[in-house]
Amino acid sequence: MSDTTQSRRGVEPPPSVAPKFRRIDFVEALEGYVPSPRAPRTHDIAQVPPPVEQTSPAIERPRVDWANEGLWQHQLAVRAFVGDALIGLVFTVLIELRNGVVIPAAIASLIAWPAAIWASRGYEYKFLGIGPEEFRRIAVAGLSLLCAVSVAGVLLKWQSARGVVLCLMAATVVTLLWRYALRRILHRERRDGRNMHRVLAVGHELAVEELVRELRRDSHHGLDVIGACIPGGPRKAHPGTLASELALGSFDDIDRVVADYGVDTVAVLSCPEMDYNAFRRLVWELEPRNVDLLVAPGTIEVTGPRLSVRPAAGLPLLHLEAPELTGGRRVLKECGDRLSAALGLLVLLPIFAIVALAVRLDSPGPIVFRQKRVGLNGDEFTMFKFRSMYADAEARLAEIAHLDEHGTGQLFKVKDDPRITRVGAFIRRYSVDELPQLFNVVRGEMSLVGPRPPLPREVAAYAEVAMPRLKVKPGLTGLWQVSGRSDLSVEESVRLDLRYVENWSLTMDAMILWKTARAVFGKAGAY
Repeated sequence: MSDTTQSRRGVEPPPSVAPKFRRIDFVEALEGYVPSPRAPRTHDIAQVPPPVEQTSPAIERPRVDWANEGLWQHQLAVRAFVGDALIGLVFTVLIELRNGVVIPAAIASLIAWPAAIWASRGYEYKFLGIGPEEFRRIAVAGLSLLCAVSVAGVLLKWQSARGVVLCLMAATVVTLLWRYALRRILHRERRDGRNMHRVLAVGHELAVEELVRELRRDSHHGLDVIGACIPGGPRKAHPGTLASELALGSFDDIDRVVADYGVDTVAVLSCPEMDYNAFRRLVWELEPRNVDLLVAPGTIEVTGPRLSVRPAAGLPLLHLEAPELTGGRRVLKECGDRLSAALGLLVLLPIFAIVALAVRLDSPGPIVFRQKRVGLNGDEFTMFKFRSMYADAEARLAEIAHLDEHGTGQLFKVKDDPRITRVGAFIRRYSVDELPQLFNVVRGEMSLVGPRPPLPREVAAYAEVAMPRLKVKPGLTGLWQVSGRSDLSVEESVRLDLRYVENWSLTMDAMILWKTARAVFGKAGAY
């Protein structure tokens, strides 16, 4: 999320109406907030004057329509239900036309589909628009209803059960597509700064700044940090820092800030002051307000199946599994990569021929560009790409060194690079120049999904903390590809690669492959 959509949006409750809060849980925090049309938005946080030195800083707060607070979640649930009911109606009609189902049975079929989704908790706010969990709920509803129809067909000797099963399978697929469309709409609204949760960060200045920067990278999560409570409050904050601009109080002011600023989510960061007893007091202090409470552990880059809660001596301890770098799933990934790459080469053979001819006719030089990259365990290999630059590009590197977008020389990228040919600009825009890397995948030097294949000079400049990215094969695509491509800095690229290595799974690979096509056709960061 850009800085223009991140603002300090304080609110002042009407004097005669006490603010009311809904109870939401951890997953629901990834939902959003619809700002009141009457509430002006101050988009530049730098425009907010620094707080005065007092326990309760007086800050101008635009009014918010409390009656519409959180209304977007209800609207999203209604949209989902109406769409699901219409899908159930369509397939009920199809079942009746095909099998001649009587009216009571048709009505039962119509009610059964949204009822099955409701029973699978598919309309709860905390699952709507949230990652794969919403899709899993729909799949569970479809599977449960299929099992029920199959059993009823066997017991009642229902001749038309087969047609009903086929229609239910189709209804499940269509419903998944409908929910995906709703999610895309929600993400687009959040890019405009709407449907965002109002988050209060609690922790030290550096931790608050890191959280804000991470959340501002992308808005789809729906978390908007509108303020922070830091040790000592605003008067103890370092002037000119992001945390000082966001500071609304100290740890003793959390309850007041939540009430005064319309906060619906409190994110507690790791800090020594927030120990077991202090955190327990905070939980009970916020309990009457029914706000969501998030806890950000120090292992912020580790997510998914590696984390689990293991109670011990009455305490909920986070259990961290070691990264899975070997084993059966890795063998499955290796076989799937090579087989998919081989099939891809056969299917894309006509495109290879067309691109090769275009590269040859556009400028003199080899069709395929070969470059040394660093792969698994630091072993070097030759990576293949369609040539997108003039043949003397390496010799002209010194001429444009001052145009480096990153300014480090480690990850050299230049927008409108004069060394790029006309055909090269086109194939780079749609990542067609990367297709010859399928040969590297077939040869076992790369994977379909993995960290970005680094240059030897990049690896030589790695800090020790970045070395684990070499413990897996580099990928033709990866988190770096779907998160900005060339727009990423060196540090962001390394961070994403490490996140992939630490949290790898077959499901993550499938999601990255799904998002790669959107990133390629979106052309963001492709130069």
